[in-house]
Amino acid sequence: MRPVSRRVAVLVFDGVTMLDVSGPSEVLHQTGRLAPPYELVLVSPGGGPVAGSAGLALTGTVTAAEAGVPHTLVVAGGDRLARQPVEPELLDAARVLAERAERVASVCTGAFVLAELGLLDERRATTHWRHAEALARHYPRVGVEPDAIHIRDGRYLTSAGISAGIDLALALVEEDHGPDVARAVARELVVFMQRPGGQSQFSTALATPPARGDLLRSLIAQVLADPGADHSPTALAARAAVSPRHLSRLFRAELGTTPARWLERVRLDRAQQLLLDGHSVTAAARTSGLGSDETLRRAFARHLGTTPSEYRTRFGTTGPPRENGPERQPPVPGGPA
Repeated sequence: MRPVSRRVAVLVFDGVTMLDVSGPSEVLHQTGRLAPPYELVLVSPGGGPVAGSAGLALTGTVTAAEAGVPHTLVVAGGDRLARQPVEPELLDAARVLAERAERVASVCTGAFVLAELGLLDERRATTHWRHAEALARHYPRVGVEPDAIHIRDGRYLTSAGISAGIDLALALVEEDHGPDVARAVARELVVFMQRPGGQSQFSTALATPPARGDLLRSLIAQVLADPGADHSPTALAARAAVSPRHLSRLFRAELGTTPARWLERVRLDRAQQLLLDGHSVTAAARTSGLGSDETLRRAFARHLGTTPSEYRTRFGTTGPPRENGPERQPPVPGGPA
């Protein structure tokens, strides 16, 4: 029996994270303005109302037997899936739907459902950073990559937590209808189009604790604005009108690291994004401030355990690499510049 074209079954349950459901659903709904619409079906183990984690109710869910044959299954997440065994009724519903679907996806801790069924064995997968260690510990046959936004391995797609479900849904739309439609949907929803799967769930900018003093806050802002500029310890110290030794003491006291180590991570973040945007290894090394291909390779090996080329191959966008850099897209209102 052939799947119904573009029917998407979203599997929910008591305690489900509402944004895991509403985010991808709205992406798919908005796509119907520009392309053949998706048919969304809410499915739960027993059908009927489901209470979300925030206390809001989802009504009109059907059982897996009533859901027909979906083209895509999306298993939503909820914190309890990482803390306690997945109940048999939820596993049964997921198994029935997964057997029928051409694509099987999970948002956040929905990956625990797929892993419990054995569907992610010997595959790469991700989940919310807070639960990645638990996923890897409970399911050692799953290749957990805790720092990715979303990953595809075969017909299985997994995404990081909560808002990453929007990125996952945009990736599905791009696969089905092309990048122009996905970009238009992203603009309609006023979100970034689109965080590539390999983009880190964190960045050094977000992970850096707030500096207590105005001096470091100013220096950090300057570096983040242009990582490729001259930010040697000597140059930074001169800008701050302090000695390099005093600058190092400030970084140690306020950020728990050295200026050089922090700068390398900032530049590595920038190089990752450049590679995902289609730049060559050489261009990413130069523009990020890391300098040479070899310096970039050493930074990737030290912090990410891979090479720049392997990273771009695994996580790069669907467009071909461009030696001179990608065409600039107009900024999305309210999104990153």
